[in-house]
Amino acid sequence: MADLIEEDDVMVNITLQMIGPSPRSRLTLPSSIKVKELRKLIGGTSHLPVENMKLVFRGNVLHDTINGDDLLLQLHDGDSVIVAIKPKPPAKHTLNSFDDDDDGEDIKIELTEPTSRWKRRLFFILRDKLKLPDMLLMAIFSLGIKIWAAIVVWFILAPVANRFDVGPLYIIGTGFLIIFYNLGHRQPGDVSAYSVFNEDFRELPGTLNADRLDRDIRLGQF
Repeated sequence: MADLIEEDDVMVNITLQMIGPSPRSRLTLPSSIKVKELRKLIGGTSHLPVENMKLVFRGNVLHDTINGDDLLLQLHDGDSVIVAIKPKPPAKHTLNSFDDDDDGEDIKIELTEPTSRWKRRLFFILRDKLKLPDMLLMAIFSLGIKIWAAIVVWFILAPVANRFDVGPLYIIGTGFLIIFYNLGHRQPGDVSAYSVFNEDFRELPGTLNADRLDRDIRLGQF
């Protein structure tokens, strides 16, 4: 607890109201404190799991961050904070693992810590303010800057191609570019699955072709 409190902070006493049979308790802490630090202090003094803890202050549920920034809380003497522990969900039976209800579970996306500040802010704006679904957010943030730049350039050039009546060729050419872009690079010694790309048209072991079918028929293996 000491490492979360700075010497220059004004200390205040607040009341912790536990949901359940636990009695009220008092906690001395700095008047200005981050929500995530407050959560750690309460978890350390009350021996409660931080990951399942919900805090309510003045009728509002406290979140650790807002738009990617740490939420700073201003407290005064006599303030009350309601502490609730979310119960762990019961373990599902193995036989229910293929129920239809499981198919509707939402996929949650979380950004990793090394993510840049502007990307975190954009993520919280799209998720919290525009209410975009997590599947769409996952698709958006899984693409790199170069890919998004290529997409923007493609949409800029699409009307130009349509104006010169080469729209179909533009789309077909885009498809070939995507195919060649995803072909990758073979390491020295690697053999392609297509013999036409290999030296001396060498085939992979077990390749089924007309010569092998003819040989198997002649040997009576069919």
